[in-house]
Amino acid sequence: MKTSSLQDAEKPIQASANGLLSTVFNPYFMLGLTAFGLALLGYRFVLGKGLKLSLAYPVFTSSGFIIVLIASAIFFKEKLNWTQWTGIAFILIGVWLTALQMFDVES
Repeated sequence: MKTSSLQDAEKPIQASANGLLSTVFNPYFMLGLTAFGLALLGYRFVLGKGLKLSLAYPVFTSSGFIIVLIASAIFFKEKLNWTQWTGIAFILIGVWLTALQMFDVES
């Protein structure tokens, strides 16, 4: 006996809903969401202290690039090549130069 087309149409919807729920409750997704929330609180804190967004955003963003590179090397055993290490060095120099302006250090 043939099933109705309505029952056939419900199967993909149920499968996609189950996939969505398994994604939302995935521990890695939850950890990423928590990290995002902590970064948002960090922005709120430094901007609340009077730091300019034009200085805070580059520091937070570039620090995120470095954290992802180092974490991928540690947790996923990815090998960092010389261009990545050079990029990290340039990012650190840029953060340092930005920090000079953040703290009104005369250069």
